[in-house]
Amino acid sequence: MIDMSHLYIIVPTYNEAQIIGSVIEEIQRAGYSNIIVVDDGSDDDIGKKLESYHIQYLRHMINRGKGAAIKTGIEAAKILGATAVITMDGDGQHNPADIHKMLDLLGKGYDVVLGSRLIHSKGMPFIKVVANHVGNFFTWLIYGLWVTDSQSGFRAYSRRALDLIDTKHDRYEYDSEIIREIHRHRLKYAEIPIEVRYTEYSMSKKQKQSFINGLRTLLKLVLSA
Repeated sequence: MIDMSHLYIIVPTYNEAQIIGSVIEEIQRAGYSNIIVVDDGSDDDIGKKLESYHIQYLRHMINRGKGAAIKTGIEAAKILGATAVITMDGDGQHNPADIHKMLDLLGKGYDVVLGSRLIHSKGMPFIKVVANHVGNFFTWLIYGLWVTDSQSGFRAYSRRALDLIDTKHDRYEYDSEIIREIHRHRLKYAEIPIEVRYTEYSMSKKQKQSFINGLRTLLKLVLSA
């Protein structure tokens, strides 16, 4: 059983002022009140947008990357006494209704639960399906553990996992590094299918992983292996 008073939802965000309010409200409607938003050096007015919400708001002075934002959120959650953490993207793609499935598995003794877009990929843009399969292959090749969605940002961690996982990268390669840490520490993990909502807004975000950025991520993973 997960102690809900010590569960923290971490939302890394960058220039999401347009959507972040609805993301937080949806999380709160789903029954989760401990929310940490980490603003990764946004240059929009996201801080002002968040003033009326009862959340923890942290800000990087410069843009450091998604991985760095998640790590900042995790360290804050640990200081606040978190026994479990959920990470989810700040662009509205993830459905908080899926959180309860992750918590059920954490409550059964799993250390990490990975939300997978690829178990049921209906509605996922074809190019994203291909790119994620490529990412999965190279993550397996480098780190030795096969998962169906190595790049998903919707994940759950037990306190044990949070204390053991040690990552070095700050950007999109962070997601694959987590797979390495699961394998290295022999953490008990599971994958569950998640709903992903691809909207015109989310697909238009310039900071999303592109083909070129994907190649850069792969190169960093190879060089650091």
